[in-house]
Order: sequence, then structure tokens, then C-alpha cells
Amino acid sequence: MSDAREELSRRIAGEITLSDDPGATLRKWRTDFDVSQTELADQLGVSSSVVSDYESGRRESPGIGVVRRTVEGLLDIDERRGGGRLRQHARVLSAGFESDIVHDLREYSTAVPLADFYDAMGATEVVRGDHDHVNGHTVIDSIQAITRLSSEEFYRLYGQSTNRALVFTRVTRGESPLVALRVVSPTPNAVVLHGIEDGDLWDHAADLARVDGVSLATSNRDLDDCLADLQAL
Repeated sequence: MSDAREELSRRIAGEITLSDDPGATLRKWRTDFDVSQTELADQLGVSSSVVSDYESGRRESPGIGVVRRTVEGLLDIDERRGGGRLRQHARVLSAGFESDIVHDLREYSTAVPLADFYDAMGATEVVRGDHDHVNGHTVIDSIQAITRLSSEEFYRLYGQSTNRALVFTRVTRGESPLVALRVVSPTPNAVVLHGIEDGDLWDHAADLARVDGVSLATSNRDLDDCLADLQAL
């Protein structure tokens, strides 16, 4: 776990430092770790207004020293809670699926409104879930995943999807993806079933999404066009 922590620490710090909007990127990671401004400020020994000023851009972009302390603070808080977020992100970092199974896997530098993600996918929302932003996306070929991945690989695949949008392509009804997600924690913020119209959706799909608090949408737009627009997010 120490190697995973070091790698994740470098990744977060680099993303914040190189971001065009370091404050927004810092806020994205703080919320991804489910840490309040007050909790992070207490960890760093500063007032919550200092954290707020950095995130809003009211203070000059944080230097590498501040970024390092902030990242270490987030990871320390997570480890005190049991290290759940660190384990989840470790699975993302270790993902090694072939490109015909996972079409695209990306982390965003800042949280993206779910409406913008739907626009890129040409998606129609069926159920509104508990979250209106996503921090990344994973686009999966559902047929290849079902026929080629082991149960452990399925767990890794679904386990990466915290605070993300998960897109299943070549879907016929949506039953298998939604049932599979029921046994995985945490679930993604949003699921898009690609390749079907609303009328073809499994009868119980909306009910399962509501129970889990997951936003559910369908899309029949050309996949290559979707992937191109997702890259522009």
C-alpha cells in the first residue's frame, strides 16, 4: 500500500501543479476523498478560509510545498478512515485492460457537470441520481468484458468507478451491467447504457438505479463521435 500511496501522491501533486486551474483541481481531489474544507484545514493547521481561498483562486496558486502538504493531508485523513479511497485509486492506477475491452479510461483535472458528460455522449437521462458531477469516465465494451474477464478483473473494472461515469457499450437491455453493479461498492455516480433506445431498456433498470442512487442514461450516438467529444471534456 505504501507504493500505491507514493504513486498516487505524485499523481495528485503533479495534476494540481500542472493544472490551468490549480484551485479547482485541488477542490476536485478534496471532494473525491470526501474531505471537507474544515477537516483538511485542521489537518494542515490552517484556517478553513485558507483552503477556500486556494480553491477559489483568491490566493496565488499554491507552491509545491503547499501542494505536497495538502496531498499528504488528504492521504493521512483517508488512512485514518481505513484507506478506502487509496485502495480504490490504487485499482485505477494498476488497471491494465486491453483497449478492445476498455475503450477509454480518464481522470478529469476538475469535476465535470454530469450534464456536460451527457452532452458528449448524446445521452438521454432516465433516472437522476444523487450526484450532479463526475471526476472521470470509463467506457467498457460489455460483450468483451463479459466473455473475457475473470471475476477478479470484473471487480477491478467496477472498483475503479468511484465518482465516475461508467459507460457500457453494445448493450441490448442493460440487465447484466446493472445487476453486476449491485454487488460492488462503491457504485459509480452515473451509468450510461450505449447502443439502446429508452424503449428497449430492461423493465427493472430504472428501479435498480433509484435504489442505488445512480444516475442512469441511454445513448445510441456513434461511439467514435462520443469518444472524440469525451476527450474534449
